[in-house]
Amino acid sequence: MSKHHLLLILISLVLINPIFATPIIQKFKEAPQFYNSADCPSIDDSDDAAKPIFCSRRAVHVAMTLDAAYIRGSVAAVLSVLQHSSCPENIVFHFVASASADASSLRATISSSFPYLDFKVYVFNVSSVSRLISTSIRSALDCPLNYARSYLADLLPPCVRRVVYLDSDLILVDDIAKLAATDLGRDSVLAAPEYCNANFTSYFTSTFWSNPTLSLTFADRKACYFNTGVMVIDLSRWREGAYTSRIEEWMAMQKRMRIYELGSLPPFLLVFGGLIKPVNHRWNQHGLGGDNFRGLCRDLHPGPVSLLHWSGKGKPWARLDAGRPCPLDALWAPYDLLQTPFALDS
Repeated sequence: MSKHHLLLILISLVLINPIFATPIIQKFKEAPQFYNSADCPSIDDSDDAAKPIFCSRRAVHVAMTLDAAYIRGSVAAVLSVLQHSSCPENIVFHFVASASADASSLRATISSSFPYLDFKVYVFNVSSVSRLISTSIRSALDCPLNYARSYLADLLPPCVRRVVYLDSDLILVDDIAKLAATDLGRDSVLAAPEYCNANFTSYFTSTFWSNPTLSLTFADRKACYFNTGVMVIDLSRWREGAYTSRIEEWMAMQKRMRIYELGSLPPFLLVFGGLIKPVNHRWNQHGLGGDNFRGLCRDLHPGPVSLLHWSGKGKPWARLDAGRPCPLDALWAPYDLLQTPFALDS
């Protein structure tokens, strides 16, 4: 029997019997190692003698979620962060994975591509948030792991006081230390690019705006839309203000009455809209994945670029694999470490 016949039989078994339909494990190439420049600060300022970087205030702490569906994007994002950093050895990654995921496999994937990387994987028990999630306009937005950004203050060690949260569908083309050093002022909890030209009222339903009590939520604030895929968060202030509970209260309200349509974004807008520290738009050129329905190609916003973000339905790896890439997907491709599989012998 030829290899081609054997392959056809295996494909038939997968199609006929679901027990054979296990996901294909993606293999990734090893990234080059990146080194600090001569003027990078020492990071031996923490109480963790075994691995001081994990609690160092001088380190750049980056938080991301990790799952099988987006692992290709996560690997590309990590590579882009390291490649454009002047002090890559001073960066520590905090990955959050669902309790139902194969955390050991995800950890092994990151380790094989970045054997020198300082990182930890934290298990997120989604049961606490699953009961609060309401259906949204796109099923991918309803994944409990999308809500992990609301629980970073609980998941990460108390010694981690500030973190840069990044989605998995983006790449940086600038030094992340510049973003991490954003001045949060005396009382701001988070910083992100604001988009005050966006129609803020559209993020909430008529039920919300017609309710006399709810509509006063933003009465004393100049609230603008911001994308939660790129944020600088002061975790100490978050913990002190119990902001996870505040977000959960709005999610519980959503279960009682439909006040918004999108997934994890509106609760952030309700709690933080008008209260964040604005960041230059260059740090989130978002929307490159198109809208939430068709994922059509989009151009960059005017101005300089430090971070490209494929928020929306269309993801660059999926469009490249389908042979229908958008022009800007070519900017993501150089960071793709996916190992191309060998073709079968004829």
